[in-house]
Amino acid sequence: MATDTALFHSTRSTTRMCTAKQAIRKGIAEDGGLFVTDCLGEERYDITHLAEKSYQEIAQDVLQLLLPDFSTEELAQCVERAYAEQWSDERITPLHQLGSTKDFVLELFHGPTCAFKDVALQMLPQLMSHTREESSADGRNVMILTATSGDTGKAALAGFADVPGTSMITFYPEGKVSRVQELQMTTQVGENVRVCAVRGNFDDAQTGVKQIFTNSELTDSLMNDENTVLSSANSINVGRLVPQVVYYFAAYADLLKRQVITLGDEVEFCVPTGNFGDILAGYYAKMLGLPVKHLVVASNSNNVLFDFLVSGTYNRQRPFHHTVAPSMDILVSSNLERMLYYMCNKDTRLIQMLMNDLQQWGAFEIPEDVLAKIRTLFGCGWANEDQIRQAIADCWKQYQYVIDPHTACGYFVMQHIPHDESVPRVLLSTASPYKFPRVVAEALSLEVEDLDDFHCMDAVSKVTNTKIPAMLRNLENKTPRFTDVIGIEEMPEYVREHAHNIAL
Repeated sequence: MATDTALFHSTRSTTRMCTAKQAIRKGIAEDGGLFVTDCLGEERYDITHLAEKSYQEIAQDVLQLLLPDFSTEELAQCVERAYAEQWSDERITPLHQLGSTKDFVLELFHGPTCAFKDVALQMLPQLMSHTREESSADGRNVMILTATSGDTGKAALAGFADVPGTSMITFYPEGKVSRVQELQMTTQVGENVRVCAVRGNFDDAQTGVKQIFTNSELTDSLMNDENTVLSSANSINVGRLVPQVVYYFAAYADLLKRQVITLGDEVEFCVPTGNFGDILAGYYAKMLGLPVKHLVVASNSNNVLFDFLVSGTYNRQRPFHHTVAPSMDILVSSNLERMLYYMCNKDTRLIQMLMNDLQQWGAFEIPEDVLAKIRTLFGCGWANEDQIRQAIADCWKQYQYVIDPHTACGYFVMQHIPHDESVPRVLLSTASPYKFPRVVAEALSLEVEDLDDFHCMDAVSKVTNTKIPAMLRNLENKTPRFTDVIGIEEMPEYVREHAHNIAL
């Protein structure tokens, strides 16, 4: 993208344009839309020497293309800090081959919170720190608001803890995350962070956060009284999304190094996803020139994306299932809006209409020609609870490889969806199996009925001879700092109160 033309605007309107730095600082557009640029794909990434590059070098290249108003020096500093000794594997996102097949697992969980969100949320605070001089709110503090279905919250808290000029509130659905996920959040250190459970599900929490961003009375009050502007660490923030594009190129580089493919060969990616951010990053990678044949959406029982990709109708008016893969328990997939914008030929009026229908009626339907276009690239499948557990067992039995319940959704779909066997497939593994030790232990037929989650970790480790990440095992003896529980309707006042109380 050329620096002078790569401006961002809402998916729902082109009336207000901003730079990449301004888009990151704002998080979400004033009209509730997501920031996009019409320059995406105009400049391609030259993959000729991809196999020779480190993860950090690929990250520098990709981010420079997607965020062109950041200087080379700024991005170099961001990359150096985001992908350093806090990662347990120097490759950042290593690729694991399943036996002698052409199926691979891209391990995205070697960061400080053992979830794929670390890849982006170690980067976002670094990017945010370079946005102040570009913002019309220069000099103001930034309060990060995030709704989480389990992993985003902890990864964001870890990234923003004690970062100067920022504060953060994370909302999560009470009783709807794993015990390990909850403890990771509620024991977070940092004087500038706050964690709060809300009564409801993730969609309720996410809607509550979006409504706060479009609450002009509240945002004006925070700006005038607290010298604070709001931003987001969810993948609705373009600064959260673009770092995820990097690992698609890194996976391709690894396949080149292993001589599994030659330059230009196509690869398929299977992605467990609920909010559509992780797989959208793959779509961005394809737009930048990565030879992606298909992107396969893997869902759990909350299979709203599966139904949409089959029928062209997105309908969130359905039962909400609490599953063993809680981070995918989502019925409103926010990032789908960005994909639709590009697939609908950048028609902001159509996107506005579709999103209005979703808000008013709980559903929308896309034109048949748009669905046909989407289905040339995106495949789909889903797994129920029993199939997730069976996939964990099957992957261990066949390949002696342990996967978490979310990765298991993708594994099940990958084993059952038709594909060209000559094309390598990469399954994105979104979390360490030790974040969901009880589900994994039960799937492996271990006797854990009387054990807590931490002793379930020990049981899995003993049987599989795999190492428990210390940051997870050590949670057992930590006391929660945060115990607040509120109703969805109380979220705006909670933000107002803690914007004043949190140390900035």
